[in-house]
Amino acid sequence: MALDEEKIKGILKEKGLKVTRQRLVVLNALASKPDSHLTAEEIYDLVKTDSPEIGLATVYRTIQLFMELHLIDRINLDDGFVRYEIGDMGTKKNSHHHHHLICLSCGRVMSVEDDLLDELEAEIARTTGFKVTDHEVKLYGYCKECGGNLIEKNKTSE
Repeated sequence: MALDEEKIKGILKEKGLKVTRQRLVVLNALASKPDSHLTAEEIYDLVKTDSPEIGLATVYRTIQLFMELHLIDRINLDDGFVRYEIGDMGTKKNSHHHHHLICLSCGRVMSVEDDLLDELEAEIARTTGFKVTDHEVKLYGYCKECGGNLIEKNKTSE
């Protein structure tokens, strides 16, 4: 994912914040791994290679700032870690996040961009008056590779 640094600089300046190299490096690290769902420590490992002067505390503070600005999202994939990914880049629109498929065998996490819950949300609004503004969906199962392995194992054990 290419990071629009000018847009980021504009968002930071609009909020009265300084545009620092550390902030841009952290956001670039996340943008460089769009499907990786990185922990703060993994982000730190990525940035310290090129910027050894950046400490872990700086990474945590930068993550918190970017979450407040809606530049990144925090996700929980039920693996004991808090993970982060690029968000809606500060637009605060009422769009939904993508969904995640989590393999129970290998732990692989895949993103699904299709939002198939629009009809359900419309029905909820119609019947209850409740307006859904966001949701998070995690589906657990087996990826193609692991599912294929399970099918092969079952065939040989019969």
